[in-house]
Amino acid sequence: MRIGYLECFSGISGDMLLGALVDAGVPFSVLAETALALNLGASLEMRKVSRGGLAAIKVDVLAQGSGVSHRSEHRSFAGGPGRDQGSEDAHGHEHAHKNAQHRSLSTILSIIQAAPLSETVKQRSARAFQLLGEAEAAIHSISIENVHFHEVGAVDTIVDIVCVAAGCEALGIDRWLSSPLNVGSGTVKCQHGTLPVPAPATLALLGSAPVYADGPAMERVTPTGAAVLRMLDVAYGPLPAMRVEARGYGAGGRDTPGEPNLLRLLVGEADDETAAAEPIAVIETVIDDSTPQLLAYVSELLLEAGAWDVYRAAVQMKKGRTGVQLTVLSSPDLVPAMRELLLRETTTIGLRWRLENKMALAREYAEVKTAWGKVRIKIARWPSGAVANASPEYEDCRKIAREHAVPLKQVMQDAMRAYAELARAELARKEKGR
Repeated sequence: MRIGYLECFSGISGDMLLGALVDAGVPFSVLAETALALNLGASLEMRKVSRGGLAAIKVDVLAQGSGVSHRSEHRSFAGGPGRDQGSEDAHGHEHAHKNAQHRSLSTILSIIQAAPLSETVKQRSARAFQLLGEAEAAIHSISIENVHFHEVGAVDTIVDIVCVAAGCEALGIDRWLSSPLNVGSGTVKCQHGTLPVPAPATLALLGSAPVYADGPAMERVTPTGAAVLRMLDVAYGPLPAMRVEARGYGAGGRDTPGEPNLLRLLVGEADDETAAAEPIAVIETVIDDSTPQLLAYVSELLLEAGAWDVYRAAVQMKKGRTGVQLTVLSSPDLVPAMRELLLRETTTIGLRWRLENKMALAREYAEVKTAWGKVRIKIARWPSGAVANASPEYEDCRKIAREHAVPLKQVMQDAMRAYAELARAELARKEKGR
């Protein structure tokens, strides 16, 4: 299995990952042609730079007719200009999108869909912006249809995300992994005032990812970087056993003395078992004096707190009593929070936990049209790229079934027929291109 490992000791942003991809072997022409395909009047510029005495690649977006870098922070919350690792030039002057165009999510998705790009690139890019939109909606307590991006709607952010998707496809990575994230510290200014790092949208996108703060006060993980990590379904952990075939260094905008402002990408081969396994925490407790309503409520709280799954099973306890075994699956870093929640919210006075290994097939989404509306299809793939399973998203089908008063099974069947047609068309395009 071919894996990509991101070492985020100085954080991650869109331009840093673009530079690392090029340095690791992705032809710059792939990214340049992708930028032009978006028809936004933007192009890419690549140059070699030094960060902390180490050679790296810096990639910037050139705005139409400007001839200068259009790089600034891709502030994703609905506010004014922000700044990131690329928002200051060598003299310390900030450059922000004071006249950045505001775009709705549907507008951005239309731009991506209209571009002559592969379906994988379109799907990944659309997912990144969908995640950004969901984060915005949650932060501002509005519906996703009412989200209008400010800096994230700017040309350089769209180019960054789509070009990262194209570069990752060209690199042929089966699975993405990352070290814990150095998110930085300090504050960042936006239209809503001065906020602590990481910014609200970044924090929402990172979810349960392991984070820490180190080095000078600055924003190190940008909203775009966080969206890209989610887009690639990155798993977190130590460097796995692998044979490194290529490495790449992507540069941030500033040179921070003593602490290279770099993102390092390692590309290599690992056996299927090594690459597919990741740690998982299993937390269990058995309760015989609680109501079903309370346990259902606690299960909801656990999922909201970041648990991957929660399930309950009836068990026979001592003295002939029937109890309930409550099992929580989560990332290892969430064990303290899960323990505290269980002890606080249930009647249990003890619990146990252990670390195990889990594996999961790579997942992606495709959108299909049914007679009643659009439905997302979750696709699981083998390491070879072959489809292992595909199924319609339940919530999408449930919403359509209720709104149009049609049987849920009929919506799901229609969605799968539409996906089968999409898959056949994609196969025919590939065969034609050979």
